[in-house]
Amino acid sequence: MPGPTGKRGRPFADARSMVEGIVYRYRTGIAWRDLPEVFGPWQTVWKWHRRMAGDGTWDRVLAAVTASADQAGAVDRSLSVDSTIARAHQHATNIARTTGGPSNHTDSGLEPPDHGFGRSRGGLSTKVHQLVDGHGLPLVTLITPGQAGDSPMLLPLLAALEVARPVGRPRTRPDRLRGDKAYSSNAIRQHLRDRGIESVIPEPRDQQGHRKRRGSRGGRPVTYDRIDYRNRNVVERGFCRLKQWRALATRYDDLAIVYRSAVVLNAVIAWTHHSGDTL
Repeated sequence: MPGPTGKRGRPFADARSMVEGIVYRYRTGIAWRDLPEVFGPWQTVWKWHRRMAGDGTWDRVLAAVTASADQAGAVDRSLSVDSTIARAHQHATNIARTTGGPSNHTDSGLEPPDHGFGRSRGGLSTKVHQLVDGHGLPLVTLITPGQAGDSPMLLPLLAALEVARPVGRPRTRPDRLRGDKAYSSNAIRQHLRDRGIESVIPEPRDQQGHRKRRGSRGGRPVTYDRIDYRNRNVVERGFCRLKQWRALATRYDDLAIVYRSAVVLNAVIAWTHHSGDTL
């Protein structure tokens, strides 16, 4: 977290009050200027959030929290993956954007040209992709436009997975990966096999039909642990917890990096509650 710089000027704001103000705003979904005065000037709270979103502070905090949890053996390495849609409020979309621009999954610190907005039948929306551990606690979060597919984002999610250890390289390979039928593809299954990751992904009926029509050239039927697949519901429960914050269930932020940083902050709060490291 930011600390005093030692320079002359206004007194340094209290970090705890700033974080509580940020959480309060996203939990209630109010406008920044309606923030209660107990948290100080709303402009100061907003500047803290915007600055920490741009410099990756919340990502570093989440990395520290997950590293501590892994050292205590609290990270379940049977991961699940999925995405959820957040509708964009009209106050968030009054910003110039380049449609068809690239998403920010390659560098979450850069603002994408389309600001993570996509147009579909329901209007403008944003999609939150998350890779969670066996307890449903987020490890990686990426933002894309709402019409983006789930399957193309799995490999970027796995590439961004890093759980630091006191000694040695960070953990980047889970024991198994659970996903729904949207993540069923030959490329994904081959990638998981090459890395020694157990695939718990069912095969959709259209792919089953294509394989059967090809006969012996279609390959063997897809097998997966049906009992373990039931545990994939942890990612759905995690999204339910995420959307208890009204400003995450509906996107009010113009910038994708600001909205994503709030999702990461929600993950930090979830990890601290799970570890019991809260007051």
